[in-house]
Amino acid sequence: MIRVGVNGYGTIGKRVADAVDVQPDMELIGVTKTRPNFEADAARRRGYDLYAAIGDRLPAFEEAGIEVAGTLADLLDAVDVIVDCCPSGVGERNREIYRAHDVKAIYQGGEDATVAEASFNARARFEAARGADHVRVVSCNTTGLSRVIAPLDETYGVEKVRATLVRRGGDPAETGRGPINDVLPDPVTVPSHHGPDVNTILPDVDIDTLGLTVPATQMHTHSLNVTLSCEPDTASVRELLREEDRLFLIPETAAIDGAGKLKEFARDVGRSRGDLWENCIWEESINVVGRDLYLFQNIHQEADVVPENIDAIRAMCTDESPADSIATTNRTLGVGLESMASRSDGGREPLVADD
Repeated sequence: MIRVGVNGYGTIGKRVADAVDVQPDMELIGVTKTRPNFEADAARRRGYDLYAAIGDRLPAFEEAGIEVAGTLADLLDAVDVIVDCCPSGVGERNREIYRAHDVKAIYQGGEDATVAEASFNARARFEAARGADHVRVVSCNTTGLSRVIAPLDETYGVEKVRATLVRRGGDPAETGRGPINDVLPDPVTVPSHHGPDVNTILPDVDIDTLGLTVPATQMHTHSLNVTLSCEPDTASVRELLREEDRLFLIPETAAIDGAGKLKEFARDVGRSRGDLWENCIWEESINVVGRDLYLFQNIHQEADVVPENIDAIRAMCTDESPADSIATTNRTLGVGLESMASRSDGGREPLVADD
């Protein structure tokens, strides 16, 4: 069993902890919090051992009546790998602590690529993390872009990617972030930093990206124009993307017109927290004109990197193949969406009236 700790039980950390907890080859040793807030209480309610991320705050947990098993140092001494889910920039400061405890570490995409030996995406760059001590799972946007570009490049060749990223201002719980009534070029510089981040996964892809931040919290929206090396028909591209297990093609008949209905759909099919681990691509938006492919996709920024973290753990700690790891992660988390509206047989048999 791979002994795993999660440093930072927040938006990403709580989801990673839940994902680790259901893996057949992993044991969640514990999670950390900096203060005894509602998330610390939630961790204890789930039965997770809780550790104080900052040692001198132990009395605050005791005063709040929240039991802790120790400090971050204690957790690091008990695990094989730590998944750092701290706010951006904190992971880099934690790196020397992890090294001092001789523990493997996974960082999130908010950290600079130089924090780790390799940037990771399960679909396109699994082997780069094989046996590494420090790995960075790329951001939600880079994960989403890599998942869709990789099969296109492998099958048709990619000459150029142009992507406009319409980004949420903050996560639902981040009340202090984002514009209230505005649309912000973010960053104002063109192209944005997202393209170079994609190149940490797909170094040979020519990609330019633009970024906007809008007053929304639920998901990011990407508008993609991909110039391919050949001229496939639209139906072939749709079928190619449909076969990718972490892509969900939204059928026109599902009447899902945006992030709100996507999240409602996720809750209706039983997803914890309404999470969408898959890229959500509007099937009718996939269109090929000559060698130019166009599509819209939505990315759930709170969730799409979660299965990637699980696969990164296996890449670092085992010799399991990419295909086997991805299959296990998908099965245990329930990755892979299908709308009954997309089935040729219409889904359930209609009820017959009893005469």
